[in-house]
Amino acid sequence: GGYVALSLWMVQYYVGEYGLDIRVAALLAACFSLPGGVLRAIGGALSDKYGAHKVTWWVMWVSWICLFLLSYPQTDFTVLTVDGPKVFHIGLNVYVFTALMAVLGVAWAFGKASVFKYISDDYPGNIGTISGIVGLAGGMGGFILPIMFGALMDWTGVRSSAFMLMYGVVWVSLIWMYWTEVRRTEVMGSNAAASPLAQTVK
Repeated sequence: GGYVALSLWMVQYYVGEYGLDIRVAALLAACFSLPGGVLRAIGGALSDKYGAHKVTWWVMWVSWICLFLLSYPQTDFTVLTVDGPKVFHIGLNVYVFTALMAVLGVAWAFGKASVFKYISDDYPGNIGTISGIVGLAGGMGGFILPIMFGALMDWTGVRSSAFMLMYGVVWVSLIWMYWTEVRRTEVMGSNAAASPLAQTVK
């Protein structure tokens, strides 16, 4: 859902934030949306090889870093120096922004595949039903999130608030994954207690 929402939102963001022509904005927005379709099969292969959990866990962390940087709004601040006040600007230019969006698009391409690997691993008898529910949730997210992006921008006056919202969603997802999966994973494997070192310590 986040992928669909940002794909719809990006052209408007480029035009509003960087003042680009709509054709250039659409071309740059493809740097995010195109990998999501092209590289999805690679994400599936990685999920088959390393497991859905590992791929999704790293996708979440890459998303967390990218969205943290994308969330920071264009900022000007004034510092009083011995030579008088000086104004400094902090913000992403269009090139760095596009590069971060491309990385995020690749990560989410892998993540879309790992989600369906989860379904086959955890619900082998109900793949069709669960896939339909996941697809429904993604479709609803793609419909609702752009509306929320617009409402947040109107409320805060900050265009990057869309990324702040997605950053919060990724935070919640990371915490959820930690408590439901990572925390239950044995650090040394199931045979750790039977190892000679473990017996010696015991």
